[in-house]
Amino acid sequence: MTTALFTHPACLLHAPPPGHPERPERLRAIAAALDAPAFAGLDRRLAPAASADDLALAHPAGYIAGLRAAEPAAGSFALDPDTHLSPGSFAAALRAAGAAIAAVDAVIAGAVANAFCAVRPPGHHALAARAMGFCLAGNVALGARHALDRHGLARVAIVDFDVHHGNGTQALLWDEPRVRFVSSHQMPLWPGSGSPDEAGAHGQILNLPLAPGTGGAAFRKAYATRVLPWLDAFAPELVLVSAGFDGHRADPLGGLALEAEDFAWLTHGLADLAGAHAGGRLVSALEGGYDLDALARSVAAHVAVLMERGA
Repeated sequence: MTTALFTHPACLLHAPPPGHPERPERLRAIAAALDAPAFAGLDRRLAPAASADDLALAHPAGYIAGLRAAEPAAGSFALDPDTHLSPGSFAAALRAAGAAIAAVDAVIAGAVANAFCAVRPPGHHALAARAMGFCLAGNVALGARHALDRHGLARVAIVDFDVHHGNGTQALLWDEPRVRFVSSHQMPLWPGSGSPDEAGAHGQILNLPLAPGTGGAAFRKAYATRVLPWLDAFAPELVLVSAGFDGHRADPLGGLALEAEDFAWLTHGLADLAGAHAGGRLVSALEGGYDLDALARSVAAHVAVLMERGA
């Protein structure tokens, strides 16, 4: 089988104000990296737009209607100091959420071995009825709900290695015993949540705060000794990944000291987990990563492992 790449030109339409770190150039840098000959074997698919029923898996209809209504005809509209709407933002959000859902469909159907969703806006900070942290809809949480409620899976693992805590995903799945959610993140750092005592209503959440300056050796040890064994005991039927690459040492918004090779190492571990329990089924969706060169290198390393393991 192959690795699928889900993306859509509409994801470039979301245009925060000049100088904003979550900019369309992020996807252009990723696209250029994945145009290299090494990635010719990717199964490239256009992300469908999520439906109202899809979004309702995690978000009330009134919130979605409000997002649509708030989209400006020109310029930008600030939902909060960090999170903005521009013409095309709503369409981009629909494609970002739709990519995660379609990728889950593809891996569960056995059409592809695994998938990477190169989409924006990101999703792991979005709450049920509040956009925040550049995020409008909970892309990965929606993918998990889709797998559980529509495909009948009993156990889904989510791993979020973005430098910022996945507070939105945590909140959307706080009372969901069928999901084990792991977030490793720098602390202290915005949004200020993600302490180890935030364990979910069923003890199904594992927060792994990392001190500023944490490098690859400590990052790998934490995953090898704490995260991967905890998830292995859960035996997930699907592995979802919130793939934020802003833990790279060059990223302007974080203070960790990771390299592209560290993301590749973790991708191998997550692929092992999926191979042991889920028939290899793994879906990864882009979250953060704001230095364009570091982002491109890190995504390339991540996707190369997915292709190797999916072949």
